[in-house]
Amino acid sequence: MSKYDALWEYVRKNGTPLFKLTFEEIQDIAGIPIDHSFLKYKKELTEYGYQVGKISIKEETVVFNKLD
Repeated sequence: MSKYDALWEYVRKNGTPLFKLTFEEIQDIAGIPIDHSFLKYKKELTEYGYQVGKISIKEETVVFNKLD
C-alpha cells in the first residue's frame, strides 16, 4: 500500500485525458502534503492508467496525463 493510493484512485476515477491539480488539492485528496518522495511514488500511477506530466514548483501544480 502506498501513501498516495487515495490520490491515484482519485486520478483514475477522474477519467479525463489531461488535468491539473494544485499541491493543496493533492494534500486534501491524499491526506498528506506532497513532498520530494512524490517523485519516487509517481511511478505507481501507471498501474492506474495515468502518468504524472509536468510538476511546477513555481505554480505548485501537477499535471496528470491518461495513458493510451
